[in-house]
Amino acid sequence: MTRHLLITGGAGFIAGNLVHHWAAAHPHDKLVVLDALTYAGNRATIEPLIANGAVHFVEGDIGNRALVDALLAEHAITHIAHLAAESHVDRSISGPGAFLSTNVNGTFTLLEAFRAHWLAAGSPAAWRFLHVSTDEVFGSLGPSDPPFCETTAYAPRSPYAASKAASDHLALAWQHTYGLPVLLSNCSNNYGPFHFPEKLIPLTLINILLGRPIPVYGDGSNVRDWLFVEDHCRALERILLSGELGRTYCIGGNNEVSNLDLVHQLCDLVDEQAPEQGMALPVSPSRKLIRFVADRPGHDRRYAIDASRIRDELGWEPQVTVAEGLRRTVAWYLANRSWWEPLLSAEYGTYLAGQYAGQLG
Repeated sequence: MTRHLLITGGAGFIAGNLVHHWAAAHPHDKLVVLDALTYAGNRATIEPLIANGAVHFVEGDIGNRALVDALLAEHAITHIAHLAAESHVDRSISGPGAFLSTNVNGTFTLLEAFRAHWLAAGSPAAWRFLHVSTDEVFGSLGPSDPPFCETTAYAPRSPYAASKAASDHLALAWQHTYGLPVLLSNCSNNYGPFHFPEKLIPLTLINILLGRPIPVYGDGSNVRDWLFVEDHCRALERILLSGELGRTYCIGGNNEVSNLDLVHQLCDLVDEQAPEQGMALPVSPSRKLIRFVADRPGHDRRYAIDASRIRDELGWEPQVTVAEGLRRTVAWYLANRSWWEPLLSAEYGTYLAGQYAGQLG
């Protein structure tokens, strides 16, 4: 069948990469993107696909029911990959309201709009709604605890995680109560191209290139499981096309790395690659830029994912090692200054100054 796929948040990081992946892998599908273009949404991420007609772009809020209803009907949407979300933990601590509005109320609006659209079409069995979430809903792991899996109890510890946990429960409740064809995924930390520069990896890379201090929370011992974004896109594709309705799939990279070790690797890769590109770094070696800052409230110590279900049931495994993925990511940021430099706005500078409260001097 020819799918009519709506990707919410498609000008953001993971969803933007999914737009590129889907357009290349399924050129005969109709692809529609809905994005509110808030601070982390960047139309430039998918502009080439909009320009060549591969993607129809709509600027708007998933919480606008009239807009969503009209969009679903006009484009005869059959599949939704719902990735639109406020996602930065630090911002959720300082301003949780936007996270509840987008992640909870927005998801509710989208589910209700899709349910009405699905029922009006006669409840087609082939239609799908994929709700994309995070491993942060599971809370924090100790050093020797087993990884998160699909049966791990929810224990969110930040406003961001709590808002995503609420949206997960909504999505699965709509499946169980109304029979809506919902699937759910919980993924570990992603990295790769098109990542907004307030997150750890792009922030580190851009600060190195600009000669600015690199902030590391606490002692840098917090551990995350890192997944290259292209591997995540392949997993979402597999779930959307072959996943079992009402099923949750955990997605991970099998790459547990402490924040400090990750920053060290990034510094060393930039020190290696920049000269090869004819670039002189403002500070060398880049590790001189590292600054330890006060830990954020409720900072989870460790995340890890057991991705055996998606491997055993859907045949997906990550293909990109963290060493290869970081190398490719560094190369992308070195080559795409024209993408990230316009994002360094006055608002972004004010946010960083407030976030680290004079600790980077």
